[in-house]
Amino acid sequence: MEHIEILYVDEDILAINKPAGILTIPDGYDPAKPFLTRILSEQYGRLWTVHRLDRDTSGVLLFARNPQAHRALNLQFERHQVQKIYHLVTYGHWSQTEIEVNYPLKVNGDRRHRTVVDFTHGKPARTVFRRICALKNGYILLEAQPFSGYTHQIRAHLTSIGFQILGDSLYKPHPVSENHPSNPLPADAPIFERVALHAFTVTFFHPSQPSREVTVIAPYPTDFSILVETLGQK
Repeated sequence: MEHIEILYVDEDILAINKPAGILTIPDGYDPAKPFLTRILSEQYGRLWTVHRLDRDTSGVLLFARNPQAHRALNLQFERHQVQKIYHLVTYGHWSQTEIEVNYPLKVNGDRRHRTVVDFTHGKPARTVFRRICALKNGYILLEAQPFSGYTHQIRAHLTSIGFQILGDSLYKPHPVSENHPSNPLPADAPIFERVALHAFTVTFFHPSQPSREVTVIAPYPTDFSILVETLGQK
């Protein structure tokens, strides 16, 4: 198990830079698999989960350290008061600085258990994608800000406008309209061993000091840094 970087800690909150490849909570099929709440509780005592990151996603992950903080943070997440910013690498022609996607999503919406755009049965969902910079050979570094918190929301919304995150074999791009053509990854795309998605910042109000806004920033892990440096700015 690689070292877990602590980004912020006090008597109410623990924030870490989650490594890719480890679960946040126990696996429903194999509870013997390592998971973060168990690993971290050995040093920090009982922890309460307030949100999750997919196993292969790295970046800021918050835990509450007491029931009061848990309730306060949960309420902020439920009211969409927590701002989350992700960075990702994709490929294709991205002509706009910002694209807002407002397609309703249905979690576990197909046989592959993917989150899918469903205009009949989906729930309202919104994600804003912003171009950080163009990389070489058609790759792009994007910022994604989800305003709702559905499983795989960023991946599903990006796919719905014709783009795919590097390393993502589950969500493939497909065109929704002539304005959003498909941008499949090229056959010689760099090999990245996981989905190139990193939770870069989380901003929230401190549970014990409601007027105090806290922003936690997670530096890129080694694999993501090497990827961006290798592709380089255009």
